[in-house]
Amino acid sequence: MDRSAAQAPAVDGGRRGAVRADLLQLLTLSGPVVMSRLGIMAMGLCDALVVGNYSAKQLGYHALAWAPTSVILTMAVGALTGVQVMTARRIGEGRRDLTGAVLRRGLVYGFWLGFASMAILVLGGPSLLRALHLPPDLARGATAPLIVFSLSLPGYTLSVAATFWLEGLSKPGPAAWSMWAANLVNLAIDLLLVPGTFGLPALGAVGGAWATTGARTFLALATLGYIALMPEARALGVFAKPEPDRAAAIEQRRIGYGAGASNFFEVAAFASLNVIAGWIGALAVAAWTIVLNVAAIIFMVPLGLATGAAVVVGQYYGARDRAGVNRAGCVAFAVTAVFGLVVSLVVWAFASPIAHGYTRDAQALAMAIPALALCSLFLVPDALQVVTAQSLRSRGDVLLPSITHLTSYILVMMPLAWWFAIPLRLGLVGIVWAVVAASFLSGGLLLGRFWILSRRPM
Repeated sequence: MDRSAAQAPAVDGGRRGAVRADLLQLLTLSGPVVMSRLGIMAMGLCDALVVGNYSAKQLGYHALAWAPTSVILTMAVGALTGVQVMTARRIGEGRRDLTGAVLRRGLVYGFWLGFASMAILVLGGPSLLRALHLPPDLARGATAPLIVFSLSLPGYTLSVAATFWLEGLSKPGPAAWSMWAANLVNLAIDLLLVPGTFGLPALGAVGGAWATTGARTFLALATLGYIALMPEARALGVFAKPEPDRAAAIEQRRIGYGAGASNFFEVAAFASLNVIAGWIGALAVAAWTIVLNVAAIIFMVPLGLATGAAVVVGQYYGARDRAGVNRAGCVAFAVTAVFGLVVSLVVWAFASPIAHGYTRDAQALAMAIPALALCSLFLVPDALQVVTAQSLRSRGDVLLPSITHLTSYILVMMPLAWWFAIPLRLGLVGIVWAVVAASFLSGGLLLGRFWILSRRPM
């Protein structure tokens, strides 16, 4: 009997088993991460609902104060991505005792990033608001909540470093539960301070900012407390002063720089689309807000899958298992594509009722419904690009994802959105077409890069 023929079923069975194992690990990791990321959005939504129901004017102050903090915070969170990736690599290398060193470096980075971000916003935020030539009342009203929001940044960056470390260890559950507990803290402070309950002064937008600051401080204490009480904390090197490892420190920062740059390019590019929508008209801004909010909620799932993919790919990369790296990446891409396709069909079919859930304004709906239906075209490539980018960083390719995001979103999407929307008079639909083009470009380039690296020796 031909031995190779006899071995073929066993080999195929082994491959199928490995695929199932990678799929199970991906979903097990990604589920809690998705819940954690949704918790981040829920906190902002809770603030908006409580402040908005108290006063529409105060909601405007709150939203304006939140905007500059979100841009800086997104960059800082990206800069800490190296904690997650390097932790997963150490696990793959079989050096669990070195993961504590990754955490300690991440906490130091996180503290200085948060402190520097806070200082920049406290010192320069009020001047920025005045420089935007906003109505004086609006700039003055947003200044105090902006400063309070800034105070939350050191605690939040510490919580991000701790969360990424737990996720790199394949322990995302505690961070997810801590996030939702922080949401309860946020809601309680909102209800106390925003309208002024139990005789307390009504603080409006400032109260909402204090709620966020309190919740983020609680989140940092909860995640760090959990880590300190972990039975295996000492075995992981959490309390041991690590030996100097300049190469590992540089690699951890390098990964973070790349992710931070990518986050900045995307946030800046999508912020510019708000401006372009504003050039069309106030109702276009409202309609675009609906589209962007729906897309952002959906994006939390690919963001969770990206974390799961980063951990699994990073573990295989640490073990120098090229077949495992490639297989884990392909499994993550397949799951992401299936999710994106299903949710795209849902958004396309139910664009009208979804839009009606946000507003009753007939003119806003006339713009939002076709734009929302069209956005179903970019949900798949947009989901794939974030998962692929994170998988590439986990296998050591940091520069190309950043270059791809710069090219796709800054150099292509921004001018294309203006050209479609204004000179070609396509309006809001033109903006969405620009996002579609940029998403396909970004997703295609990143998938192509992963395929090229999959054929090279590690």
